[in-house]
Amino acid sequence: MRFLFSRRWVTFFLVVVLLAAGCYLLGRWQFHRLHDRETTNSQVRRNLAAAPAPVGEVLSVGRPAGEQAEWRRITATGSYLADESVIVRYQTRDGASGVDVVTPLRTDAGPLLLVDRGWMQTDNVGSDAVRAPAPPAGQVRVVGYVRTDATGDAATVSNRSARAISSREIGPTLDGRVYAGFVDAAKETPAAAKPLVPAELPDLGNGPHFFYGLQWWFFGLLAVFGFGYLAYDERRRLRRGEQPGSFKPSERRQQMKESAGRTG
Repeated sequence: MRFLFSRRWVTFFLVVVLLAAGCYLLGRWQFHRLHDRETTNSQVRRNLAAAPAPVGEVLSVGRPAGEQAEWRRITATGSYLADESVIVRYQTRDGASGVDVVTPLRTDAGPLLLVDRGWMQTDNVGSDAVRAPAPPAGQVRVVGYVRTDATGDAATVSNRSARAISSREIGPTLDGRVYAGFVDAAKETPAAAKPLVPAELPDLGNGPHFFYGLQWWFFGLLAVFGFGYLAYDERRRLRRGEQPGSFKPSERRQQMKESAGRTG
């Protein structure tokens, strides 16, 4: 087994160790992601099952809604500011292009609540001239799901339109205090004359993380097994008097043919 201490085999061994360690760490990363996904899904299920709470008990002005509030159902009563609606571009449903319509609701408590009233199909999702259906007039009761603000350039508001929803970006364009976060409307009472398509509920599946983790660990074991097999094959050839690494492809093919003939 002295050949294992040659430069070639030591280098090979180090490569295999690094490869196996990398596969192990990647597998652990996938299982950590699975655990995080399971924890998040558990929180979302509890929020979806909970009875609706008044908006003031869940959201605050100037304090961002935490992740634990995501998909919590709330109720709010007030009147829509139809002229202050913001169009959220580049939204798709089942492959169809469209936009979401966000309209501020001046709640009876005073602060404004951003309500994503739903989705509508449009021919040109990049147009700033989308004619959104009017919200219900007068006093409206909204039941919806709490969502946290989007971040990044997509949330920037320009000409009453954006690509993502953020109270931090929309709030300064409005006259009044604004609840942090926003709400995906599930129900409006009274209903709008032309209702929009409600927001989709989240996917509560665990994703492919478990199988990805197993795959990475399998690749690591495969690298270790391959090293062991090649070392065994090298030792066997040295015992036959062959030079290290002298096995030629033609000899390998001939050996495979002979082996096939014996098994046939």
